[in-house]
Amino acid sequence: MRDATDADITRCAEIYGHHVATSTVSFETEPPSPSEIAVRREASLERGLPWIVAERAGHVVGFAYASPWRLRPAYDWTVEDTVYIDADATRQGVGTALLAELIARCTASGRRQMIGVIGGSAIGPSVALHESLGFRRVGVLPAIGWKHGTWLDVVLVQRALGDGDATPPG
Repeated sequence: MRDATDADITRCAEIYGHHVATSTVSFETEPPSPSEIAVRREASLERGLPWIVAERAGHVVGFAYASPWRLRPAYDWTVEDTVYIDADATRQGVGTALLAELIARCTASGRRQMIGVIGGSAIGPSVALHESLGFRRVGVLPAIGWKHGTWLDVVLVQRALGDGDATPPG
């Protein structure tokens, strides 16, 4: 696990682009360019949020990042997680390691809640991943997206970070 660098952007775009093009785990319909991925990374970093990669034998096999849950000030303490794994590296513990590291870094930065927005064909495995790290299901948005000729549900999961709601933030 390490911080993502500018040199990782193309690889992250490849990993994500594969999922966009071939699955329903992302509700985007066109893979974003590396320059768009760079913009997204910079937006997270500007807010003091982590963007990390998992590397195996010098090759990036997955990435994860936190982004604001919503942009209104009352949500400043809540982040949304994103985790994507190379198709050849799934079910090998990479997602667990990335999400655990993301949780640790967001907790250390003072964030108090993390939300996972899980859709499409990722619902079963992604919910299991999140639940294994302390998330709980907090809602389902049925048939909220349309991709590859089918309606897709979204499951929302949430996990407290640090003191959660037990104390005021700051």
